[in-house]
Amino acid sequence: MTQIDVAKARAETSGCEGVVHLNNAGSSLMPDVVLQTVIEHLELEARIGGYEAAASEHDRVEATYDSVARLLGCSRGEVAIVENATRAWDMAFYSLAASFAPGDRILTCRSEYSSNYISFLQVARRTGVEIVPVPDDESGQIDLAALARAIDRRAKLIAISHIPTQGGLVQPAAAIGRLARQAGIPYLLDACQSVGQMPVDVEVIGCDFLSATGRKYLRGPRGTGFLYARRSACDALEPVFLDNHAARWTGADRYEVVPDALRFENWEKPYAAILGLAAAIAEANALGLPAIWQRIHALGEALRTRLADLPGVAVRDLGRQRCGIVTFTVAGADHTSLRNHLRRNAINVSVSSVFTARIDFESRGLKDVMRASVHIYNTEEELDRFVVALQEARGAI
Repeated sequence: MTQIDVAKARAETSGCEGVVHLNNAGSSLMPDVVLQTVIEHLELEARIGGYEAAASEHDRVEATYDSVARLLGCSRGEVAIVENATRAWDMAFYSLAASFAPGDRILTCRSEYSSNYISFLQVARRTGVEIVPVPDDESGQIDLAALARAIDRRAKLIAISHIPTQGGLVQPAAAIGRLARQAGIPYLLDACQSVGQMPVDVEVIGCDFLSATGRKYLRGPRGTGFLYARRSACDALEPVFLDNHAARWTGADRYEVVPDALRFENWEKPYAAILGLAAAIAEANALGLPAIWQRIHALGEALRTRLADLPGVAVRDLGRQRCGIVTFTVAGADHTSLRNHLRRNAINVSVSSVFTARIDFESRGLKDVMRASVHIYNTEEELDRFVVALQEARGAI
């Protein structure tokens, strides 16, 4: 496996010069090629017009679908490019939910993200569907035996966040997929934090739908995302929203939905951002996700080791497999004040609160956690600098 050339990655990421960026689970530093790609297309739009610029770059835009397909191990006809991961997830979920009825069940995990869970609650209120958060096992990941027991004729959807926003846990997505396939239940995977961080193969995982974003571990522009929709699942599903891109008006009182995942898109697109996303995916594909994952995983474990040695600091990550998202609490400290102090000193981390994953936080008696998330361009020296700065911040606020 090719090793990551860290010096090269940093040299090609201008942001590394001014900040220790440990908020990659929020939004990564873009490679210079991504930034330049976006700027060049915006300049082209300014010179010749938006429609004309899109037409001139048609082939490059279309190639984005091939890049996403290569990234996920699917066909290009199973890819929809949309504004963000939430839009992607919503298009799949609400389209599936259109057929829910009282007594049906949604099976999910206790660490599920708030935006997804709010959608569950909204649909439950409208349809009478039951939400079933499957218990965790002793490691903190979803209990696969409990999930298997929960699968019966009432279960109409399994919806799981692959990596929760509030910790380093990696859910056993492929094992969940095997259970879903055996039972013939649709499986929606929120891969917002995993795509770009680790290898994600939809055939290995066995999901029917997968949502992802460009801004996090893929290092693309904000306002980009995509949805994977398995061909067999897609063919049987009409999206909850349609426009004249997703469907064709074939007669005064007739329309036909387009025959692939493009049915989940809409007509207007941020072409500069999409080309930037394509450049980011090309970078990830060129480096190789196994090498990226090896680097990120090693840095995540190195940071956990450093934090565990600090008095009053408790690492809060769960699971049998952990990733580059590292969460921790600092006894007696206001985490938001700590984050703000670090930010003023050019070190970026974030805070995840109970509002992002209420069931998980309340079950562990947590109000919030600090979150530091690493990427390939971070270094051991930056981890050391962060740990020193964290200790200094505790004494300064």
